[in-house]
Amino acid sequence: MKLHLYEFDLPLRHVFTISRGSVTVQKTLIVDLEQDGLHGYGEATANPYYGVSIENMAAALIGVRAEIERWSGADPVEFWDTLHPALREHPFAHCALDQAAHDWWGKQAGSPLYRLWGLSLDRLPASNYTIGIDTIEKMVAKLDEFPGWPVYKIKLGTEHDLEIVRQLRRHTDAVFRVDANCGWTADETIRNASALRDLNVEFIEQPLPADALDQMPRVCAGSALPIIADESCGVPEDVQRCCGCFHGVNVKLVKCGGLSPARRMIAQARQLGLKVMVGCMTESTVGISAIAQLLPQLDYVDMDGAVLLAQDIATGAAVRQGVCRFPQENGTGVQLTAKPLRTLA
Repeated sequence: MKLHLYEFDLPLRHVFTISRGSVTVQKTLIVDLEQDGLHGYGEATANPYYGVSIENMAAALIGVRAEIERWSGADPVEFWDTLHPALREHPFAHCALDQAAHDWWGKQAGSPLYRLWGLSLDRLPASNYTIGIDTIEKMVAKLDEFPGWPVYKIKLGTEHDLEIVRQLRRHTDAVFRVDANCGWTADETIRNASALRDLNVEFIEQPLPADALDQMPRVCAGSALPIIADESCGVPEDVQRCCGCFHGVNVKLVKCGGLSPARRMIAQARQLGLKVMVGCMTESTVGISAIAQLLPQLDYVDMDGAVLLAQDIATGAAVRQGVCRFPQENGTGVQLTAKPLRTLA
């Protein structure tokens, strides 16, 4: 097995703003595992909030290159477990590697990944399209740019959050989800939930900071809408802590370390009676195609990352007006279509 690492810049259609900052170009790392003429691809985006850069992800993987290149290709979950002690502090890097391993494994087996897991595509949740924070006029324009989606996720955390939702509601009857990205207080969340329920909002995502877990049981009990954990639920150990504090969890592949731990988190959440969502981190089609394999196991999904890009770097699963269209290729179905900014390994 040969390990290749590529850096790409992903320019966005619009400045993407949430409660803690803005981005115009998303940097991303692509892992390519090559053997027997097959290439398995995985992805993890850089993220300053979590202290993740292209350089530290690449360094972590190069540090275990010998172990990676000894992998037989037999079982990607066992491969993840073997490398977890060495990559415990680098879940984003491990995520990209794990996605690549699963993609290669599926391609070698001659089957889409979801089928190897015994899943079918009979009933799949629709993805939302995300509207980043901006002036109300520009947020309306972003919504109008992508009409016909069944669900829109609205980023909030401003002094006029309710007015934003009211104005957007005038332009569509679609379901709304709101994501405050840790920007509200407990009282503000409970108060806003009642107003948002009347505006056909489905749920509220991560209203309080991750370190305010002690306040969440009161919010969970007093909210008129379901509350979904994001920043409060990063790794498998967090799922149990979210029980009684949230109504559901948003599993991010990069935060937990890839598909292998994500599937464990989904199973654990089900056992605890929690709703399950998987979200993206503005990945290209490489990362979105990995998320697509989990769709049959989910209640909600946010997989619009590649739609937010001005230019993509790969083919694979594609989301159109909330519906995921699966590729004909095996594994996660990814093929790179662009040249990297630089090769790191």
